[in-house]
Amino acid sequence: MLPPQLADMIAAGEVVERPGSVVKELVENSIDAGATSITIEIQNGGMSYIRVSDNGSGMSKEDAGLAFLRHATSKLKEERDLEAIHTLGFRGEALAAISSVSRIELLTREEDSTEGAAMTVEAGEITETSPVGCPRGTTVIVRDLFFNTPARLKFMKKDSAEAANVTAVVFRIALSHPEVAFRYIRDGKEEAVTPGDGDIRSCIYTLLGRDFSKGLMHIESEGETVSVNGYITSPDAARGNRSAQYMYVNGRYVKSQLLQAALERGYKNNLPSGRYPGCVLYLNVKPGAVDVNVHPAKIEVRFLNEREVFNCVYYAVKSALEAQGLPDRYIINEPEPAEIQNGDYRTLTAEEYLKGRVFKTPVAGYGSGAKPTAEPEVPVARGEKTGTEDARPCAPKTSLREASQSPAAKAEVHEEESLLPAVEYVQERLPLGGASAAEEAEADETPDFKIVGEVFSGYIIVETEDRLIFVDKHAAHERLIFDRLKSGQREEMSQFLLEPVTVDVGREDAALLLDSSDIFEPLGFEIEDFGGGTVLVRRLPADMDTEDLPALLGELCKSISQGDRPGSLGVRDEILSTMACKAAVKIGKSSDPLERRSLIEKVMAGKVKYCPHGRPVTMDLTKLQIEKGFKRK
Repeated sequence: MLPPQLADMIAAGEVVERPGSVVKELVENSIDAGATSITIEIQNGGMSYIRVSDNGSGMSKEDAGLAFLRHATSKLKEERDLEAIHTLGFRGEALAAISSVSRIELLTREEDSTEGAAMTVEAGEITETSPVGCPRGTTVIVRDLFFNTPARLKFMKKDSAEAANVTAVVFRIALSHPEVAFRYIRDGKEEAVTPGDGDIRSCIYTLLGRDFSKGLMHIESEGETVSVNGYITSPDAARGNRSAQYMYVNGRYVKSQLLQAALERGYKNNLPSGRYPGCVLYLNVKPGAVDVNVHPAKIEVRFLNEREVFNCVYYAVKSALEAQGLPDRYIINEPEPAEIQNGDYRTLTAEEYLKGRVFKTPVAGYGSGAKPTAEPEVPVARGEKTGTEDARPCAPKTSLREASQSPAAKAEVHEEESLLPAVEYVQERLPLGGASAAEEAEADETPDFKIVGEVFSGYIIVETEDRLIFVDKHAAHERLIFDRLKSGQREEMSQFLLEPVTVDVGREDAALLLDSSDIFEPLGFEIEDFGGGTVLVRRLPADMDTEDLPALLGELCKSISQGDRPGSLGVRDEILSTMACKAAVKIGKSSDPLERRSLIEKVMAGKVKYCPHGRPVTMDLTKLQIEKGFKRK
């Protein structure tokens, strides 16, 4: 049998993962105590100091002592109470778990008591108790988190990252209870104050800012056991990840694939792949129709009637968008929610809903009221680009052989977007006097070929002796950039911006970027904290455009958040892949003939076979296949 102290430390891991976990549990206790005003203060990311004060009901001296025992709670009386949980906390393990890995000071007083109680707890043991004069409510001070568990302590992130996580926790809870006035102080600086007037819009504006608040659309819907109300963002405000999605069930912040899929499917005709809407949604579900006792952190829930919940959110979002008269970007043929089996909802994501669907080409003149033309339907595989990305202007790469062409040949080069980035032009350009021995040897090994042309502004056709080869120029160029970045054989060139660019990525994502500076700086980025979830970009790789920054940073944060650690090899490859994708030439833009040939030479030399995501770069059609098609064989 484990010693009690060791058992408590293991149990603490179920609840206390980082300072944000402590803040979440303490603030939820304050809300359950009926507080209308809550103050949260942290120092050093919450590792050295956390204080949560409220004006709630408080505790007696006797109850305060019991509160530090495991599974001691007054929120549940009998077994059937588990079927109708109305409070945010109910297990009674929060204070016990927190106290086992920290030093705690507690001040509390009930309204009808003349004096309060002060208590000191260290590593789960109550070391001092005394009467004290204090205002009604409870104040909990947590110091030196994980002081007695060094193995846990070494896995904590930088103070800035932990502070950003605490900030995100505070904002999530504050959004869930606009009727409570919150005051949040970080390292002596007041970060946010909410009015506590019950107005959701004013709370959203205070916490999420003006850019998020403008253009919000109200949604509302009601079913037999569930109702939803709240706000969703316009399609133009979509982001590269889901960091701006705030969803609540009976006042509790949750993460639910079911709710995410319902929300995003409601946008299905108004958002391109890889873009996600923002929202602040409040679901009210009958207590007996939802199970909140699924996860130790109480962040996951299970619904009794998933179909009703999905349809309630889906149709509320769809109706709000249709009421705005927003045009469709794509026509997507897929079944209505009722055609999908009830059990599928729990694991389906928005991308999975789109898997295998049939797209038509983008509507010409989108935004001008133009109607979709009758184009042949073309299947689009999951994860493929839809051809709507903007191309990136960059400097051409010129080989010596191309530079020696006749003036007439040079005149054919028109001023279009370059296929290869400026950094390659600067660093790989040969001196006058002829090609190097390595280049001549490579040219000898490259099979004879002729570039026939380019179709659909994305696929280059190459003719050899016995076949036609179709080359996906975006995938090929993406692979070349990825391999160059991953090899690290040369220092990446970067550009200092005359005017630094500010990008609003959200507080959590800003912390991820700042915490991963050791990855981004060698790749040519210089990113600083601008405050309020906004970062300042002073420097970026030479083959990147500033207009790509919002989408790029969003996807980089997504890659980091889905990995084990920011510095792990898998996460680094995801980051490099994302950078390569953004820097590569885009499908839908014509390419310079000289750039086209430079790329094809590398493909035909066997340097490029698959893109970083594993898709093939080339597709062959043999002469025999063509002759059979014309019934010549």
